Amino acid sequence: MKPNLSHYDRTGAARMVDVSAKSPTLRSAQASAFVALKPAVLRALPSNPKGDPLEVARLAGIMAAKRTSELIPMCHPLPLSHVDVRLTLGKAGVSIASTVKTRAETGVEMEALVAASIAALTVYDMCKALDKGIAIREVVLERKSGGKSGDYRRKKKS
Repeated sequence: MKPNLSHYDRTGAARMVDVSAKSPTLRSAQASAFVALKPAVLRALPSNPKGDPLEVARLAGIMAAKRTSELIPMCHPLPLSHVDVRLTLGKAGVSIASTVKTRAETGVEMEALVAASIAALTVYDMCKALDKGIAIREVVLERKSGGKSGDYRRKKKS
């Protein structure tokens, strides 16, 4: 049995899902990304001439979440009630975690993923002068809650 992809009509044409009959409910989503950086790039972060890469990336992620419907064609514009983007330095790079919340008729998974992705791309932009080989990895939905499909939590790797 084929899964029903809701962004297509019976003829196969792409469409925005009609959520007008749904009641607004509290919904949240968390996503993450990782930016792999060489040790020399990590050491240089505090002296970046463009400013603090982590703070610029945090703000970029927040701004991006609010504009998701302009970037992803079938996403609904949503009244976001909370966006949080956190960047943490580690031995091998920068871990990014985003959280997005709303009270709406549809979920905020895409907003959380866009926030994490754009924050990662901003770290790349801020550091590319030092290394063009920076890698953005593991952009994933970590969890979501609310809505008809219920809660989801990514299983931890063993």
